[in-house]
Amino acid sequence: MPNKKSAAKELRKSIKRNIANKKVSSKLKGLIKDNLKQIKAVDKKVKEDFKKTVQALDKAVKKGVLKKNTASRKKSRLAKKINALK
Repeated sequence: MPNKKSAAKELRKSIKRNIANKKVSSKLKGLIKDNLKQIKAVDKKVKEDFKKTVQALDKAVKKGVLKKNTASRKKSRLAKKINALK
């Protein structure tokens, strides 16, 4: 329990940020899992959904949820798997 007023406010802020970041990261994980399932099923719709995943990754970087290189690595690995479908 915080002793000072400013510490209490900072705790409230960090809780709100934590909730927002978890929402973004869980959505990302779901999108990536969906892409991987589509790749295993050799679904042709995977390229369209890959674009949505890339947009979500870029937004997560912009919001500070992910680091730039982490997002690039995830995009690269997914793209490599999608291109191997051909």
